[in-house]
Amino acid sequence: MGALRWFSLFFFIWLTCGSAQAERRVALVIGNSAYEKVARLGNPSSDAALVAETLKAAGFDLVDLRHDLKVADMRRALRDFIEQSRDAEVAVVYYAGHGIEVDGVNYLVPIDAVLERDTDIYDEAMSLDRVLVAIEPAKKLRLVVLDACRDSPFSKVMKRTLASRAIGRGLAKVEPSGPNTLIAFASKAGSTALDGDGKNSPFTAAMVHHVTKPGLDLRKAFGYVRDEVLKSTANRQEPYLYGSLGGDDLSLVPAVAAPSPTGPQADPQTAIRRDYELALQLGTRDGWEAFLSQYPDGFYANLARAHAKKIAAEEARAAAAEKARLAEQERVRLAAEGARQFEIEKAAAAAKAAEEARIAAEKVKQVEQDKAAAAERARLTAQENAARELATRENASREKNQQVAALPPPVETEQISADTARALQAELRRVGCNVGVVDGVWGEPSQKALDLFNKHAGMKLNVSVATTDALDAVRNKGGRICPLTCENGYRAEGDRCTKITCRKGYVLNDENECEKKGASPEAKKKPELQHREARPSSSSAVTRADAALSNGTYQKCMGPITGCYARAIQQMDPQRAKIWCSRQPTC
Repeated sequence: MGALRWFSLFFFIWLTCGSAQAERRVALVIGNSAYEKVARLGNPSSDAALVAETLKAAGFDLVDLRHDLKVADMRRALRDFIEQSRDAEVAVVYYAGHGIEVDGVNYLVPIDAVLERDTDIYDEAMSLDRVLVAIEPAKKLRLVVLDACRDSPFSKVMKRTLASRAIGRGLAKVEPSGPNTLIAFASKAGSTALDGDGKNSPFTAAMVHHVTKPGLDLRKAFGYVRDEVLKSTANRQEPYLYGSLGGDDLSLVPAVAAPSPTGPQADPQTAIRRDYELALQLGTRDGWEAFLSQYPDGFYANLARAHAKKIAAEEARAAAAEKARLAEQERVRLAAEGARQFEIEKAAAAAKAAEEARIAAEKVKQVEQDKAAAAERARLTAQENAARELATRENASREKNQQVAALPPPVETEQISADTARALQAELRRVGCNVGVVDGVWGEPSQKALDLFNKHAGMKLNVSVATTDALDAVRNKGGRICPLTCENGYRAEGDRCTKITCRKGYVLNDENECEKKGASPEAKKKPELQHREARPSSSSAVTRADAALSNGTYQKCMGPITGCYARAIQQMDPQRAKIWCSRQPTC
């Protein structure tokens, strides 16, 4: 019981003090295997579980493991992780599953994605820029690992809405704009990765061997990963690392410091426990003697001696039993052969002594066996107590983090970044609101585009800054929101402007209509317009039109007018357009 108390105390001190002075490290691990519209992937779930286990063993403060996320769940997981990374020095996102590149932008594919058309990618997948936003608050190191360079089945059946829209093979090259940000691909840009024949992909299996080595710089760690994957795939797959770091080494796990006199900083008995469990599996005298020669003192040495004594007692019992059997056989033989009486008595006495020795050896063996069993139960109980204490601490930490995540983030402290602005600009362009150049600079063109989105979507987003709330709001809209405006000589057809072509003998006039060459000004007017313009354009009609324009009714009036009337109104001078609108029933 003294050994048990010492062992439990040791584990408690290690658990409470091991990371007291360490920097805060958090990770989000996602494995998508159970795709609904394409074949299931075999490795991502087990890859994610292996990475999560590795990061936990490396001492990460939080490892959030998620399996088979739909698009809403993935969006929610990234939103929650922003809060986790706010007070962290190191933030890691690992993703295993399908990925796809469209027009130079990389997307992670949730399990409920259909991706029937190339434009569906904006609504049904998660861009890499959104992932970078989730780790942006980390102070020291930001790492994204993508085991998503597989040959995507979505791109093979996806319908193109524009012939010029490119859908890549693998993922596209990236250049993170934030400092100390690294993005690791399972295979370099434009190429696909292999799933391998085992439970884990070649990339993930190699990565867990190197990236959590204490004090090993990540650039060198991923260099080792590259070498191992090239070797295991016969040079068919080459992992790649994008981003840049400064001159100082940056590692996921700090270098092991010298033991402090005030207490242990790591579990010094990990290797001893491993060797002990190996000797326990062997269960031989030679195995325990080899263990005791390597570790002659300590808690595990005492356990080993108990097992060695149990084996010795069993051997002594077996020898005594054999000796008693032979003595009894000798007595029976002498009696059968009619030996002299004193010889028979002597053999009987020897058989009796041997039987008594066998019984004594049996008792000793039972005692030693009970001692060894009690010692083993004490060891297992201590390990269970330590594991239970660790689970309690992790649950408490997780509950605290969930409570913090439930609080609404203060808007005034939201971090604005070029990545957020760039992603929001791309989404505004997708819904038809022109932002000019997608460059991550949130200037006047971008603000006007978001203001136009507010008007047509009925929202009141803050246009002065690019926020993640605005990004999510625009991303949740499907299809065009801002109306399509075409220059003179073109007409709107669906989501594109088509050039107007007049038949032979006709030319395009200022009102975007085809008219016969040499026609008089009166003949150019359409009968409907001539008839309406023949009506008196009283000042009261103009006044009604001015009022409609000032209170916003004019825009509502213009909405239902379609076809040639709409095109005519677009080309009218303002005065004629006001009069035209004022005469419509909706006004």
